[in-house]
Parts: sequence; C-alpha cells; structure tokens
Amino acid sequence: MPAPNDLPTLADIVAARERILGRVHRTPLATATSIGVMASPPVILYLKEEQRQKTGSFKARGALNRLANFTEAERARGLVTVSAGNHAAAVSWAAAAEGLAATVVMRKAAAPNKVEATRAYGATVDLFGENNVEAFDHVYELERERGLTFVPPFDDPYIIAGTGTVGLEVIDDLSAPDVVIVPVGGGGLISGVAPAIKERSPSTRVIGVEPESAQAMTEALRKGEPVSITEMNTIADGLAAPFAGKLNLLAVQRYVDGIVLVSDDEIRHAMRVLLERAKIMTEPAGAAAVAALLAGRVGQREGDRVVAVVSGANIDVPRLLSLLG
Repeated sequence: MPAPNDLPTLADIVAARERILGRVHRTPLATATSIGVMASPPVILYLKEEQRQKTGSFKARGALNRLANFTEAERARGLVTVSAGNHAAAVSWAAAAEGLAATVVMRKAAAPNKVEATRAYGATVDLFGENNVEAFDHVYELERERGLTFVPPFDDPYIIAGTGTVGLEVIDDLSAPDVVIVPVGGGGLISGVAPAIKERSPSTRVIGVEPESAQAMTEALRKGEPVSITEMNTIADGLAAPFAGKLNLLAVQRYVDGIVLVSDDEIRHAMRVLLERAKIMTEPAGAAAVAALLAGRVGQREGDRVVAVVSGANIDVPRLLSLLG
C-alpha cells in the first residue's frame, strides 16, 4: 500500500493491475505505419489506444484503483472530486461499480457531453466556477463542510498506480521501446506510465507533451514546485490543469526525459491525421502525443520504435466538426 505522500513503487503498480484486472479493458497497442512515416525522421509508430478504455479515457484505471482501496470510513462518508470531464466520468463510473455516492464538481464551461456522461454514470454534478482554479477551491469547501472523501484527479498514489498499468501493458506488448510519448495535464498519466516504463526499460525515453497555453508541468519544473495557472486557453481541455500535483512533479523529475509543447493547430492536425489514417476519433488531449511527434518535438531517430499514448476520445461530433472544419 503506497503512503499518501510517496510515489507508488513498481510493486504498487503491479498490485493495481491485479486489483482492476477484468474490470477495465486491456487496451490495444496498435501499429500506425502510415502515421509513423509522416514523422521526420520516420519511425515505427505504435498507438496505445486508451480512447477504447471504459468511460472513454485512461482515467478509469486510476479512479477504480483509488475507490477499490477506500476504507469503510471513507465509503460511509461518500466522495467528492473535481474535473474538466474525463476524471469526472471515470470517478462516477467507478463509484457506481463500488456502490458509492459521488459528487463531482465541474466548471460551468465544462463540455456538455462530459457533464452528461458524468450524470449518466450516476454522480451528482455541481457546476461551479469560471475556471478550474475556482472549481478546485469549491471542491475543497465541500470536502470540509460535508465531510466527504476527496478523490484527487491526479495527485494521489492510488490514482498514479492505476494509471501506471498503462505503462505495464506497453512494456508487456513491446519490450524496450525507444520512445514513449505521453500527454500531460496535472501529471496523473505520465507519473504512472513513466516509472512503469523506466523501471523495466531504463533505456526508453519518456517524453511528456503539454499545450503551449497550459504549461502547468513546465512551470512546476522551472520553479521546482507546483505553480497555480489561472489563464489557460487551449482546445485541449483535458490537459488544462490549474497546477501539476506534487507527487506528479516528483515522478516527472525522477523518470521523465523531457516535456515538450505543442500548439492548438498542431493538435488539430494530429486529430485529423488520427481520424483519416488510423480511423481514431479522439479529443484534443488524446491527440497531443501524436501532435508532438508530427511537429518534430520528440527528437527521435530514424526507425525508432515509438509509442504514442492516445489518452481519450470524449468529444461530441459538433465540437469535432468545429475543431477540424
């Protein structure tokens, strides 16, 4: 069992895999040859298809691992969380699976399809705040006032261990890839994937990707501590975290080889390429890893075996059409 303020170990990630086995999907690691040759220099590309995961994103893994480890006292209190959408839906789904009452705070401008999905899984949705910072402040108030158990969206050892199972599956399917590219918001995904990869394949380079207009992890690395980001303007709402978590920053400092930035236009291009070449409809956040590769930010060598994590696909058709034109 990981301590609350410690990074989970590889053993914790393996235990999380056993805990959620059969309750979430083991997603494919699929070749994407035609996209790989579009990179410069060209690579042998694999897509870790987390857009096929339950609730439409990798978030189901961490949410289920966290809730499955609730104590009896935590279960009795009920839970509260905050999210732009994917974590919200995942916690709502996991709460239903575990028989728990869930309240989810989402900012007022949250994507309507993500709000609807969260309610459909059974949670009570509290729309609050003009931005993610205000939404986080509100969830802390609810935690104190109502005695609810707070489930962080990324800065939690059980959440991190759950997302680390993505990395275990990658290494099981492709021994010692040259590069693994991971989208970064608050850091919940990369802080699990990176140690799972590096502990089993130290030579693999792990690269994180942030939007140019939402650099929570980049700023945290620059300052050496989490930094609040109040102004974010990116189409990748799933990566627009108001800060990077402390544990997530620690994992990035310890295991990640670099964080690169992509523009919204580069994300749009990657979304279009994934749709046309791989027949994958993804939300902007889910296309960030491919965007970094196609934009030449990864520093790969010709013929490298590269894994890009497609982290989620929770986008409705009207928004997809508006983004891609």
